[in-house]
Amino acid sequence: MKTDIEIARETDLKKIKEIASGLGISREEVQNYGRHIAKIPLHLIQEEQIKKHNLILVTAITPTKAGIGKTTVSIGLALGLNKIGKKAVVALREPSLGPCFGMKGGAAGGGHSQVLPMENINLHFTGDFHAVTSAHNMITALLDNYIYQNRDNCLGLKDVYWKRVLDVNDRSLRHIVSGLGGPVNGVPTETGFDITPASEIMAILCLASDLDDLKRRIGNILLGYTYEGKPFTVNDLEIAGAITVLLKDALKPNLVQTTENTPAFVHGGPFANIAHGCNSILATKMALTYGDYVITEAGFGADLGAEKFFNIKCRKAGLEPKLTVIVATSQSLKMHGGVPESKIKEPNMEGLKSGLANLDKHIKNIKSFGQQVIVTFNRYAFDVEEEIEMAARHCRSLDVGFAVNNVFAEGGTGGEELARLVVETIEKNPSSALKYTYEESDPVREKISKVAKNIYGASSIVYTTLADKKIKQIEELGISHYPICIAKTQYSFSSDPKAYGVATNFELKVRDVVINSGAEMIVVVMGEIMRMPGLPKEPQAKHIDIVNGMVEGLS
Repeated sequence: MKTDIEIARETDLKKIKEIASGLGISREEVQNYGRHIAKIPLHLIQEEQIKKHNLILVTAITPTKAGIGKTTVSIGLALGLNKIGKKAVVALREPSLGPCFGMKGGAAGGGHSQVLPMENINLHFTGDFHAVTSAHNMITALLDNYIYQNRDNCLGLKDVYWKRVLDVNDRSLRHIVSGLGGPVNGVPTETGFDITPASEIMAILCLASDLDDLKRRIGNILLGYTYEGKPFTVNDLEIAGAITVLLKDALKPNLVQTTENTPAFVHGGPFANIAHGCNSILATKMALTYGDYVITEAGFGADLGAEKFFNIKCRKAGLEPKLTVIVATSQSLKMHGGVPESKIKEPNMEGLKSGLANLDKHIKNIKSFGQQVIVTFNRYAFDVEEEIEMAARHCRSLDVGFAVNNVFAEGGTGGEELARLVVETIEKNPSSALKYTYEESDPVREKISKVAKNIYGASSIVYTTLADKKIKQIEELGISHYPICIAKTQYSFSSDPKAYGVATNFELKVRDVVINSGAEMIVVVMGEIMRMPGLPKEPQAKHIDIVNGMVEGLS
């Protein structure tokens, strides 16, 4: 069987201006990054067109290390819709170098359902991640300089919240001491690094409505507190304009294409386990301007990605999805049904049946948002018909649409069944008005409780002294109305990554609360989740190489 990268290389890519023209974008507006990648200017977004078109969210059951293929299905659904004569566009997040060289090896879809050119997208792409990293660390450098220059007077800072970021999985950088080596090298400080997708700058890039809004949000970033107990922001450093300059091009959505030349906007890259997990609002709106059907995804399982997609992104952008698609696989269902990972590729009707409880919980959660739900079974070569039919009967018993897809092996042809079900459902029974899990006016603790108990199924929530202190600061700052963004393990409804299936009667511990006053959200850190991941024992980097000028291992 051909690898992802072999399939990608065999695809006859069109020039990106041709892809743009097919959407209705003038060639003169296309800002090329080579032959097959472009930036599209923001003024082309048309709000009146957005409301006429159909937004579809693709999410999934709780992920396992066996993978579910949510990005592959998102791309494949767009391919399938185009196959049946619809004008479809896909809007996705950009991959992070951390997972690409750590666990995944690539995050641009798979098989015959990819966004291309996949090597560029998985690596440096248009430099958006580097721009975010540079902008974040420029703030850090200027903040450290301010502290150094005011080290002998009362203008210094008592508490500093702003750290550094790097788009590399490096556990040794989680906690460090900087400024060592004498007075000329700065002020010794305990600090650390987060991974770039966890940067508040990344969240701001994905939530900003335009360049002016980007600058406003950057200026409002909370960096720390003065000795007088006053909040200290980027505006106090007088550098919001300078940081915006570093991000002016990164703010524009990136246009690429799929293995079947379907237009794709790939822009922004926050993780859903430590950030809000959605591509940029601007890319979604650009796609909705030009596509009759727009497919987007939210990271990891529906409890993390979809919850934040609805409660944060849709709330702030005024988006109303017509439908949500939940992706499931036989492997993941069996793993959630108690089957050992070493045996999940083998037929096991009882294990799959037990694992359907995890799917049921996600269906219930998605319906709580007023969403119409369908389930797609992402087929693998080893799947047996009896297991697929069991899943189909189960969904029918819940009055939930069900379709098998085989987009990995067949591309758009393998997505036609799913595409037809999507169109039929939207035409006959679209989602009702979006319902949020909590109100903006709810106190922070109540918001946390509503998500933890209603979405995850927790029985109780406890707070550390640090979290209590941060919530008090939020109340004093008058920003309790911000939405919450919970950071926790993606592998379970609880904070225990090994609690497969549907965890019940569990306690969640709020370890820390991070005030993102620029992104205008409150990051709630639960359990032992790390905002700087580590590398596995066998990192994918060991398999990535360049041979005869060609990249290998990104698959």
